[in-house]
Amino acid sequence: MNSELALIKRIEAYLYQEMSDEEMMQFEQERAEQPDLDSKVIAHLDFLKSLKGYGEVQELKSSMDSFHNELDIVSLKEELQEKESAFVLYFRKYQRNFAVAASVAILATLITLISTGQFRKSGNSSTYNALKRDMESIKKSQNALIRNINSKSPNKEIAPSQFGGTGFALSSNGYLVTNYHVVQGADSVYIQNNKGESFKVQTIYIDPSYDIAILQIVDPLFESLSPLPYTFKKSSSDLGEDVYTIGYPRDEVVYGKGYLSAQTGFGGDSIAYQVSIPVNPGNSGGPLMDNRGNVIGVISGKQTQVDGAAFAIKSDYLLKAIENIPQDSLKKKLKINHKNSLASFNRTQQIKKMQDYIFMVKVYN
Repeated sequence: MNSELALIKRIEAYLYQEMSDEEMMQFEQERAEQPDLDSKVIAHLDFLKSLKGYGEVQELKSSMDSFHNELDIVSLKEELQEKESAFVLYFRKYQRNFAVAASVAILATLITLISTGQFRKSGNSSTYNALKRDMESIKKSQNALIRNINSKSPNKEIAPSQFGGTGFALSSNGYLVTNYHVVQGADSVYIQNNKGESFKVQTIYIDPSYDIAILQIVDPLFESLSPLPYTFKKSSSDLGEDVYTIGYPRDEVVYGKGYLSAQTGFGGDSIAYQVSIPVNPGNSGGPLMDNRGNVIGVISGKQTQVDGAAFAIKSDYLLKAIENIPQDSLKKKLKINHKNSLASFNRTQQIKKMQDYIFMVKVYN
């Protein structure tokens, strides 16, 4: 049990970036070499995301620390040895604190059980599935095999990437967003636009709790995009609202439409929407749009064997992640567009304009 708790502490330190750079690199290497460890990290991340009251957990821990600081163990021992009534009085005095301690202990046990797979059953027909695309399991077309990873050498044949997903522009000067689970453990990441041009990108910020990764194009051949035609919605969207997404579950851009079916995501996750929309591996990181051309979320996963149960991180949490980026990590200013030019267009016109700002994400380990 001690070893399991120690592993949980390491996983949490990794997820919340409390490790040094050297420790992070070592842990990433361990994950790449140990599939069991990688699955435990993913399971623990999913569990943390499903906790609506994460702030309450922090408050509980703070209360526990205060409670322990208040305890006088020596005096307590003497009082309990002298007379039983002292224990009764002491219990009444700290009854609330003991309840807090019990809550934290139960929570720690649940985290351990779930992260180690104790609550998973092989017969479970309803599970969360992240939508990262396994490129190695897909037979590549001849054009895909000769696709250039660096446009300086257009005839160079390259190996296919190992994983793929979708990303979309946050600004015209080269900042993009995708899911954290798409790029985690990557040695290098490239993006490809709808013209087949590829550019090298760098991951500049991750927020595992929101499953968000912010990327920046660092390729010298990249030229700035035109001003973004869409905005990012801060308020909640309505149940039953028509939505659509554009992504790369294949080697070409794919459009899918649906509607918002729940205000919370998998397991009641308050940071996500549930949407009834067709998505597949490779759609992770794609934008979820409303009829007026607002980004309302980022596609992240789906519920297997349940029709019409996909999930998207709410755009409000994407904006919060952007606000948390350390300014010294930004080489260029990241300015979010507040002008929407898609609202007056029909769906077909919106899709045409959107495609220049949506990219296939290619991950190499």
